[in-house]
Amino acid sequence: MNQFKDEVSKDESLTFSEKILSIKRVDQPGKKAFAGDIIVASVDLSMATDGTGPLAIKVFNEMNVEKVWNPEKIILNIDHTFPPSSEQIANLHKLMREFSIKHKIPLQEGSICHQYLLEKYVTPGMLIAGADSHTTTHGALGAFAIGIGSSEAAAVWASGEIWLKVPKTIKIVFEGKLPKGVFAKDLALEIVKILGVNGANYKAIEYSGSLIHEFSISSRTTLTNMAAEAGAKAAIIEADKKTLAYLKSTERKAMLLINSGKEAEYEKILNINVNDLAPRVAAPYKVDNVKSIEEVEGIPINQAFLGSCTNGRLEDLEVAAEIVKGKKVKEGVRFIVTPASKTVFNEALKNGILEVLIEAGAIITNPTCGACVGTHLGVLGDEEVCISSSNRNFIGRMGSKTSKVYLASPATVAASAIEGAITDPRRFL
Repeated sequence: MNQFKDEVSKDESLTFSEKILSIKRVDQPGKKAFAGDIIVASVDLSMATDGTGPLAIKVFNEMNVEKVWNPEKIILNIDHTFPPSSEQIANLHKLMREFSIKHKIPLQEGSICHQYLLEKYVTPGMLIAGADSHTTTHGALGAFAIGIGSSEAAAVWASGEIWLKVPKTIKIVFEGKLPKGVFAKDLALEIVKILGVNGANYKAIEYSGSLIHEFSISSRTTLTNMAAEAGAKAAIIEADKKTLAYLKSTERKAMLLINSGKEAEYEKILNINVNDLAPRVAAPYKVDNVKSIEEVEGIPINQAFLGSCTNGRLEDLEVAAEIVKGKKVKEGVRFIVTPASKTVFNEALKNGILEVLIEAGAIITNPTCGACVGTHLGVLGDEEVCISSSNRNFIGRMGSKTSKVYLASPATVAASAIEGAITDPRRFL
């Protein structure tokens, strides 16, 4: 098998997805997997949240399986509505804790699942099947990470395997340097605009180019996270020196280093120069309804939200603190800041970022998905308008069906909180 792994790794005609799925294939071991093939593959890590876990547990129990395939390769996350906002939610959390204890599955509470997994578990070369659509996030570390449904998660927990089709791949090459005041989120929104919300349906997206190598791990995760909004099955950034340095800092090692072949066949290749990119905002009610900042600047807001698995990391809080330092949030505006994990929260607390934000008038919450998914700690009322660093702006996404959500970078969110209206952050940087 090691000989086959070496052969696949050196095959210049295969994409990243074809290589990793060839290696992980268990239905016909030793046979290469090509785009369009239906295969069964071994899973290295699976996860679920309090939004998907309870149903997965129900289905698993109905299978009458005595035990999960490997409890060390499953992570349960209580994050979507944490702490619970109702008795009903509290009972769902109780169900997950009991299942965790019974099957000796690790369970974490109080960090957003994707940030937690990035900090603790994910390594290059993993096949990750998570019961959350933004599992694509983990491709930022060179993993093949896909979102699956609760029923499928239950099957993975029972077998350790997953049935899937090898995706075709879209390659996106970034060149140039981002102008001041423009960030990975602006670039991610631009990509969704170019591809459309269905433009990468069941495709893998590979991000490459000189800009990617300059990006921090946090900025890379914003790109791979938002790929789900174009319908992507997986989003991949091949591991480089920066990836390996991050892994070393967290005492992890790569499982497998994979690079697409130089002669790999792509469905399409997009070459994008970012030198002239300006801040972007996705207007209601579609993520690909992307506007330049000039088109939406001045729209009054009731709430500004900084957080989520897309943009709740330390660098996001840092740029917000830089913008609001010495200023005050506009009267009548709620500026809600939700760090993505306990680690991010503690780091921001220690280095004074949270103090700066609080002094400006921000409301700091515990790590949770609550505001993003409209369950608590930031729910919108009728006709209210929010500018958010999260990933979705569908009707009713953050609360009332008559509310409106505009998606933007953390810098744009912070600047808008100060002005009380959607604002170009470049004036503050």
